[in-house]
Amino acid sequence: MNIKVDKKKFDALIGEGYYKGEKLLLVKPQTYMNLSGESVKQIVDFYKISIEDLIVIYDDIDIEIGSIRIKPSGGTGTHNGMRNIYNLLGNAAFPRIRIGTGKVFPEVELKDFVLMKMSEEEVKIVEKVVENVYNSLIEILEHGLGRAMSIYNGKNEV
Repeated sequence: MNIKVDKKKFDALIGEGYYKGEKLLLVKPQTYMNLSGESVKQIVDFYKISIEDLIVIYDDIDIEIGSIRIKPSGGTGTHNGMRNIYNLLGNAAFPRIRIGTGKVFPEVELKDFVLMKMSEEEVKIVEKVVENVYNSLIEILEHGLGRAMSIYNGKNEV
């Protein structure tokens, strides 16, 4: 979308742009992942974003690598960043796109797993998944969450 995500505000890098007349904010919190809600809360409050218009995209070890799952709302699962967003917003009724990373090595502690370098094969899978996430966002913007869910949930690049 050619939106540069390079403005520093609200403990985040922010990019502002438009898609078919609708204003979009792309936000990359710069807090520790477990404190992502601090940044999200500031942005939601400042821009007066309705909870239904917030889409959170995050990695999820509970989903197989190569998959995405789009949901209109839900719990936080094992993701501490999502737990922090929920706790600070006081509401989990926002759409989310979960990007599967899978926990391939069950004997490795979670904190070590998330910091591991990806293999070349995993990098290729993630590149394709990122393309699917982008396409699913366009689908959400143009045709709604339900249609995006029917197209992209269950799609796996492995």
